[in-house]
Amino acid sequence: MKIGVYARSLRDPKHSSAMLELLKILNERGHDIFCTPALEDFIQMNSNGLSVHVFDSYNKNSADKIDALCSVGGDGTILDTISLVNDSNIPVFPINTGRLGFLAGVPSSYLEKAIIELEKGQFTVEKRALLNLESSEEIFDFNYALNDFVIHKKETSSMIVVHAYINGEFLNSYWSDGLIIATPTGSTGYSLSCGGPIIFPKSDSFVITPIAPHNLNVRPVVIPDDAVISFEIEGRASSYLASLDSRSESITNKVSMAVRKADYFLYLIRLNDINFMDTLRNKLNWGFDRRTEH
Repeated sequence: MKIGVYARSLRDPKHSSAMLELLKILNERGHDIFCTPALEDFIQMNSNGLSVHVFDSYNKNSADKIDALCSVGGDGTILDTISLVNDSNIPVFPINTGRLGFLAGVPSSYLEKAIIELEKGQFTVEKRALLNLESSEEIFDFNYALNDFVIHKKETSSMIVVHAYINGEFLNSYWSDGLIIATPTGSTGYSLSCGGPIIFPKSDSFVITPIAPHNLNVRPVVIPDDAVISFEIEGRASSYLASLDSRSESITNKVSMAVRKADYFLYLIRLNDINFMDTLRNKLNWGFDRRTEH
């Protein structure tokens, strides 16, 4: 197989050792290894001259050669892979060396067995919906997000008012610190910490979650993912923040913005013995009773 590898940072020994172990396994099992340009020097310096190909995320001819992209890190590392694979349909194989890891479900201690299961086809490929941001002015170089789009206040303690519309019809004026539009994948992220519901990956829906709303009767709203959500912003400040996953940019209230479901998906490889309900129970400590500890 032709397998790509990616990591956001390898300064943490936990991440670097997992990457080197992965490279060793892939090489011993005869796979062609592709890496991003930023990883090439690390691999050459730390793996005894291992032969690798450079994976250029903006070169479709290069991208089409890869069967899967291994993401080594946490959920934030997987968010980075969206721009790497773009709309090439390359599936992402998430290897968790981070902390919580809702998306990165394969523990680094499971590496060799995971690669063998990948070779044997003992896995499922999940489609994860993406958000596409449209704006009257260019805000981001890459206008897609796996988790969420967020509008939030900046440089002031004053609330902002976000007027939200669904398919052009007025929904509500949110007096709050901001507003989150989350995908099912993102429902276990920032939205969850602000009181939003957990949504199963195949739910075909988005959730609109206010951040610290002034009106306590305002609650998260789940809507179909074929809706277009647009916004108008008011407030005392001259600028605000708009975020796509972990990327944030300053905007003014003159910028018109709307989000919709993207016309392509991120594909995640999930091994057959790991499922979403197991992940929820394990990561959120459901059913765990400290009174049974000795």
